Amino acid sequence: MSTVTINHEEAQQYTKQKLVSAGLIEAHAEKVAEILVHADLRNVNSHGVLRTEHYVNRLKAGGINPIANITFNQTGPVTGVVDGDHGFGHVIGDTAMEHAIQMAKENGVGMVTAMNSSHCGALSYFVQKAAEENLIGIAMTHTDKIVVPFGGKSSFLGTNPIAYGIPAKRHKPFILDMATSTVALGKVLQFEAEGKSIPEGWGVDANGQGVTDPAEVVSLTPFGGPKGYGLSLIVDIFSGLLAGAAFGPHIGKMYGDLDKKRKLGHYFCVINPANFTDLETFLTNMDQMIDELHQSEPAPGFSQVYIPGEIEQMNEEKNRVNGITIAKTVMDYLTE
Repeated sequence: MSTVTINHEEAQQYTKQKLVSAGLIEAHAEKVAEILVHADLRNVNSHGVLRTEHYVNRLKAGGINPIANITFNQTGPVTGVVDGDHGFGHVIGDTAMEHAIQMAKENGVGMVTAMNSSHCGALSYFVQKAAEENLIGIAMTHTDKIVVPFGGKSSFLGTNPIAYGIPAKRHKPFILDMATSTVALGKVLQFEAEGKSIPEGWGVDANGQGVTDPAEVVSLTPFGGPKGYGLSLIVDIFSGLLAGAAFGPHIGKMYGDLDKKRKLGHYFCVINPANFTDLETFLTNMDQMIDELHQSEPAPGFSQVYIPGEIEQMNEEKNRVNGITIAKTVMDYLTE
C-alpha cells in the first residue's frame, strides 16, 4: 500500500475543509479533525483521518446532523446528561468530558452520559484531556454488533472500548485505551486495505470458526475469552443502558444504514485525586510506579517494559516533528 507523510496540522486543515464542504458547521468540523489527527499522531491510524470519507458519506446521507444543538442537563452535583442531537460523537464526547471535568474540580467527581450521539473516535483523546488537568479520566462507548459473546457463534456485542487517563508529575499521563474485543474492527479493515493476513484469534467466519483472511471476518472475538466478554457487557451497560441508549444487537450500524441516526451512548467519569489523597503525593507515587516499571528486567525479545499509552506518546512526539503517515488513497480523497 502506497503511503504519504504530511504535516499533522495540514492534515487537520484538509480534514476540516472536507467536513465543512459536506455541510458540517465549522466549530464541529474543527473538533472532529483535531481528534482524528490525534489518533494518527499516535499511529492509531484505524481511528484517524481515513475515517473522513465515511463521515462525509454519512453526513450527505442524513445519518449525522450537521448543525447539531448539543445540550447539557446537570442532574445533580456530580452527574449530568448530554443530548447530542444526533451530531458528531467527537464533539458530543468533548462536551460531556468538559462538563465532567468541571464537576470533578468543584465536587471531586463528575459523571456524564451522552445520548443521541454517533461514533466518537479515539477515547484516548478524552481521558488525556482530564489527565492533563491532574484529574483521572474514564471513558466508555458501545458500538454496533461485531463481537461474539464468549461461547457464542454469532455477534451480539460491539468492540466496546474503555479508556483511562491518569496523571503523573514528571512523566506523561498513563493512558489505557483498548477495545474489549481482541482487536478493533478498524485494524481488521486496515489489514484488508493493506492486503495482509490477520493473526489467528482476531476474527471468526459465519460458523464461528477462526480465520486469517480479513475479508472472511464476520465477527470479532472478545479478548481473554470470558474476561473480555464480561468487560464488554459492562461497557454496554454504562454507555448504553445508563445513557438511555440501545444495547448490543439493537445499535445502529456504522457501515450500513448511512441515512439513519445511530443514537449511540457514551459514559465519561472524572475523579479528582485531591479529594481522596494528597495530590502531590499521588502524582509523585505515579512517577515512582512508572520508574519502577521501567526498571523491570525485560523478557527475552523485549527491549524494555513500557506503561500503557507510552509507545503511542513516543509516536506522537516523533510524528509532530516528522509528520503523520497515511494511505495515499486517503490523502487523494482529502485533497481532491
